[in-house]
This record gives sequence, C-alpha cells and structure tokens, in this order.
Amino acid sequence: MANKKILIFCGSDDPHKSFPPFMLGCGAQALDMDLTLFFTLSGLNIIRRGYAEKIQLAGAPATLPKFIAVAKENGARLIACSAAFPILGIKGDDFIEGVDFGGVAEFVSLAEEADVVLTFC
Repeated sequence: MANKKILIFCGSDDPHKSFPPFMLGCGAQALDMDLTLFFTLSGLNIIRRGYAEKIQLAGAPATLPKFIAVAKENGARLIACSAAFPILGIKGDDFIEGVDFGGVAEFVSLAEEADVVLTFC
C-alpha cells in the first residue's frame, strides 16, 4: 500500500505562518506520509538562499533551516511556484539546493492526488 500524501501550500514568510508547515509536515513524515511543500509569493523567501535564517519564531522547537533540513532528509519535495518569479523579480538559481519548480498546473495536479492539503497564507 502506498504512503498517504500531504501537500502543504506555503504562501507567507511571516514566522507564524512559516513554521507550522514544517512542524506539521515533519510530523506527517514521522507517520510515514509523503510530504510536498509548495511555496509561492512571500512564502518563496522560506526557500531562498540566506532567508530562512532571518525568519525566527521565539519558542519554536527548532530553527527554520533545521526544519527544512529534516524535511529534506526525510524525502520531502520542495516546489517553488515559477509563476511567481516575475512578480517578485527572482530566478531559479535564487533558491536553496534541492528545490523543484512548478506552476499552477503542478499544484492542482498534486492537490488532486493528495490525501491531505493544508494552506498557510
């Protein structure tokens, strides 16, 4: 039987909206779920080089870079919304290693296949 799939939409770099996707996502991975995180608009800052270190949340159990590393080590797929690149004036090489790129059709396709879809905007 295939693992259940969780898709998390990350649309904000606000600390209160940046940490929960990783806390819930890593928890889902601990329950053997396949995790995909889709980042768009200011949420893209979470996976931009040098930005996650700037996003801090007092009392969080780990730093955002640590959460990202754990999620990736456990097989999470990180997708940057390429449709938002021209809006923000960014390029594909602005991101940390291991980030994939996809647009609206990619997100919708993943959402159709997911068992759980969560949104943080």
